[in-house]
Amino acid sequence: MNLLRKILFPFAILYGLITSIRNFLFDKGILKSYSFNLPIIAVGNLSVGGTGKTPQIEYLIRLLSDTYKIATLSRGYKRQSEGFILAQAGTDAKILGDEPFQFFQKFPSIQVAVDAHRKNGIEQLLTLPEKPEIILLDDAFQHRKVKAGLYILLTSYGDLYSDDFMLPTGNLRESRDGAKRANIIIVTKCPFNLSLDEQHKIKKRLKVGVNQELYFTFIAYDDYIYGENRKINVNEIHSGAKVLVAGIAKPEPFFSYLQNSNDVCLSFPDHHHFTDKDLLEIKNLAQNNIIITTEKDYVRLKGSLPSEQLFYLPIQSSFLSGSENFNKTILDYVGTSTRNS
Repeated sequence: MNLLRKILFPFAILYGLITSIRNFLFDKGILKSYSFNLPIIAVGNLSVGGTGKTPQIEYLIRLLSDTYKIATLSRGYKRQSEGFILAQAGTDAKILGDEPFQFFQKFPSIQVAVDAHRKNGIEQLLTLPEKPEIILLDDAFQHRKVKAGLYILLTSYGDLYSDDFMLPTGNLRESRDGAKRANIIIVTKCPFNLSLDEQHKIKKRLKVGVNQELYFTFIAYDDYIYGENRKINVNEIHSGAKVLVAGIAKPEPFFSYLQNSNDVCLSFPDHHHFTDKDLLEIKNLAQNNIIITTEKDYVRLKGSLPSEQLFYLPIQSSFLSGSENFNKTILDYVGTSTRNS
């Protein structure tokens, strides 16, 4: 694969040129961006997958939903539906996509919508009888037809955009210069003991602007795994045999947090739709042992594997420091924008 990526280097140069021209046209107003009269926060990345957008969106929901009417708007990657869809009773992960369905299940007080065309999705949300006061755009950093009021850019500690290159040689969707559009940059999936010295070095590598805020977060795992009817403390299952199943971009931290030498780890592609063959393999490997998966995969596996064996491990995004400043930036933006709307 590495050799193939090197061979495709000329295509990476071409792809970078195309995306740079597109961004230039949006920057100069030749291609039109649309603004809306309410707070819109876009969360995204420069690279393909694996930076922790879902826990970051959930952090914002927890921060804002007690005070404001929140809507999330996602593309609904790999969903088996088209156009604008607002989640409601009877909607499932196949219709919404796994991450939006996860939002829908965890946060019943918010509106969850999907639409590949974010402008249309926002317009549809604003026609609702109970229209949102804030819209969180999931994975929309490159969706420049909509001009958000605040941009949050995520980059993974183990795969900084400063060290990456354009597709298909690297994993970048656009040039590193795209980071200049961000108001806030968050380095995700950090070691919880990341030193201040290393944080400073990363800040220099990322070339954070004077008007940009930089934060470092780590993945905090829950103390319990959760099934349909019960929960179990993680300490109780660490030494026992189990099957760990993950269909996410970078499953290694999930596996390492739970596994022991007796465990079977099954890794599938990100957003994987589990086939009958996959399910049979998982059942045969598990026998009577428990099966633990990610929260994102659980919404697709629930109902297809024995409920008494199937559990998921929730995660949250936690700040190494500066969470109060981050919260203040978000609340100040939302408060000012709401008063002006």
